[in-house]
Amino acid sequence: MTTEDMREFLETGVIDAGRMRAIEGNAVALGYPSLLMMESAGRAVADTVLARGPSRVLVLCGRGNNGGDGMVVARYLQHLDAVDVVYPDCGTTTPSAAAQLALLRHCSVALHPVRCAADVEALSRLFEEADVIIDAMLGTGAAGAVREPFVTLVARANASGAPVVAVDIPTPGIRASRIVSFHRPKVEGAAVADIGIPLEAEIFTGPGDLTLIPSRAEGAHKGAGGEVLVVGGGPYQGAPYIAAMGALRAGADIVRVASPAYIPMPDLIYERLEGKAITVDHLETILRLVDRADTVVCGMGLGKESHDVVLAVAEAAQKAVFDADALALPLPAAKETIYTPHAGEFARMTGAEPPVDLTLRGRSVKAAATTGTILLKGPVDVVSDGSRVRFNRTGTPAMTVGGTGDLLAGIAGALFCHLPAFEAASLAAYVSGRAGMLAAEERGNGMLATDMPERIPEILFCHPAPD
Repeated sequence: MTTEDMREFLETGVIDAGRMRAIEGNAVALGYPSLLMMESAGRAVADTVLARGPSRVLVLCGRGNNGGDGMVVARYLQHLDAVDVVYPDCGTTTPSAAAQLALLRHCSVALHPVRCAADVEALSRLFEEADVIIDAMLGTGAAGAVREPFVTLVARANASGAPVVAVDIPTPGIRASRIVSFHRPKVEGAAVADIGIPLEAEIFTGPGDLTLIPSRAEGAHKGAGGEVLVVGGGPYQGAPYIAAMGALRAGADIVRVASPAYIPMPDLIYERLEGKAITVDHLETILRLVDRADTVVCGMGLGKESHDVVLAVAEAAQKAVFDADALALPLPAAKETIYTPHAGEFARMTGAEPPVDLTLRGRSVKAAATTGTILLKGPVDVVSDGSRVRFNRTGTPAMTVGGTGDLLAGIAGALFCHLPAFEAASLAAYVSGRAGMLAAEERGNGMLATDMPERIPEILFCHPAPD
């Protein structure tokens, strides 16, 4: 895929904090360090400020990376008559912001640590004399109500006659004359500075996407991780159980398998369906289980004689992942749906084989995603919800072994309990591919799908917190 082709799949418009954090994490994984991103951001804001021709600048910084951006701005403005930096001398500071503060101590700027409103009031002269005020206090990572000393910093900035330039996003309550956002706008009306984030950080999945996974609350109870129902089996016995283990390892607390096939696995709840295949006679039992599930994963090992059951499950389910034999016409559609076809199943769904060329493949999946999100499996996975397209290149040729697609569907089901369909499918593709890569490092082409589940938790839940 050429650079021009990649631009076709870039998203536009206002971006939320979670997605931006994921892109930045992917950029770091590609080799673009966070400190260098901060340097580019700060330089862009400094250029905006210098265009106003100020002689005295007041920079208001927070403890996070937004504050670090502000400190970079101050460093690039140190040749002016006066540059004053106000920052909180309390609480935890991110490593990048701490590094920028240490560097500022060697620059021609005045540093003013504050702890409370009274400390801010003692600096009132700085607000009165400033030609420009830089708001680098809370940024996109802010949560909850604004607290001191920021409340008073905002009030003093608003009372000043100086224009306020906000870094990336205004601190809540502040009057910003201009907003300079990085990469994409965080609010309507912001000017956008390109800080050199690689295009692939946005259109390909990466470890930054792991930041989208919500953290488990301290007081979480059984079931808080989600409940997944797997419906499948009959002609093929192992497939639903591999999917179920994928869901369990991907964080679901309760996973039930409704199937005629029984494989004793103590971590799973088996819901017996009598006979050799799933039929409409089982619907009363299955629909009762659908009602209590957060997500239904359906189709693995089902055979081709159970499509009426699939359609009934789709009609009853709030969220569903359809795979394998469920991917037949008429196509099932729950209220929210993820489809996980390989190339042959995609052709069965749409009437056309997916193109080999990756750009054309992306367009094809996007055009086909009219009733839900499609995750087309392949050497490079393609995910689309009909408006967005994401690519995933994790994986290994060793994953051609049977069962890896079932595992992917289960992972998607667990993530779908807490994430929107497009994000759940994109992240599931990344995690499944990484799990296969780790398993193949040990097993090579002798890897089994059942070698992969134990790798899933270390990928999903053991990654370091971003700076």
